[in-house]
Amino acid sequence: MISFIDDHRAVYGVEPICRVLPIAPSTYYLHAARRTDPSKQPVRARSDAVLMIEIQRVFEANFCVYGVRKVWRQLAREGIVTARCTVARLMRKMGLAGVVRGRTVRTTIPDPAAACPLDRVNRQFKAPRPNAVWGQ
Repeated sequence: MISFIDDHRAVYGVEPICRVLPIAPSTYYLHAARRTDPSKQPVRARSDAVLMIEIQRVFEANFCVYGVRKVWRQLAREGIVTARCTVARLMRKMGLAGVVRGRTVRTTIPDPAAACPLDRVNRQFKAPRPNAVWGQ
């Protein structure tokens, strides 16, 4: 929504667009102020930015194999106290994952040569009454 308002604000203005969309103009202006001035970011966003740098450093220093628990413990050893769920959330956000031992279990191997079942309802999943589609 914010990018839509940015794209069309020169033509229509912010307030008329916000009247049509379910967003208050003050919300848009607050978001725009946070983009231009990082000091106006919430405390959690600022602390996350600092912590993400540390998580990335610890992850790469350990050959990109550490998972959440080991990264969290290494940060604690270095004096950076944070919650484990915070480290998990930020690692997920950054796309970092530890190495998992063992092979993945593959339970179903599809056969591309196998025939697909017939479509007896012709993709009509809503019927006007019970048992109306099956009889066709």
